[in-house]
Amino acid sequence: MKSGNLWQFVKFGLVGVSNTLISEGLYVIIVYFGGNYLFASLVGFIVSVLNAYFWNNRYVFKEEGDGEKRVWWKVLLKTYAAYLGGYLVTVGLLVLWVDIVQISRFMGGVADWCRSLGLRRLTAESLGEIVAAGVNLLLTVPLNYVVNKYWAFRK
Repeated sequence: MKSGNLWQFVKFGLVGVSNTLISEGLYVIIVYFGGNYLFASLVGFIVSVLNAYFWNNRYVFKEEGDGEKRVWWKVLLKTYAAYLGGYLVTVGLLVLWVDIVQISRFMGGVADWCRSLGLRRLTAESLGEIVAAGVNLLLTVPLNYVVNKYWAFRK
């Protein structure tokens, strides 16, 4: 990987950390307060992709002054479309972990420990939903980088 591409990937990763904090933060808050995990995932997706568009457009894949200008709304739509693939993978995996594997079956002891720390609303079910969302990041982060670099922000 060339040093320019490496630095671009690092910057994309930094933006990705902020996206993750936003999407996972909203997800955890909504699930913690009893919201549906799929609704929480949708809210996190919408807000974090808007954040991704803003920072990727200005910081990671910024336009060169001598080239043709991108049309902002086209790039925004392409950004949502690019992240949509990752989102659909996320939703499919959430359903797999939460409803099919029933990951919450393995979270009882951890949920009890968390409640002993004062997190009274944290149940095995909500903890399983939170852990499932974290595991999904291992697949969606690299997928989103490739699609954004080679399609959404392509020159």
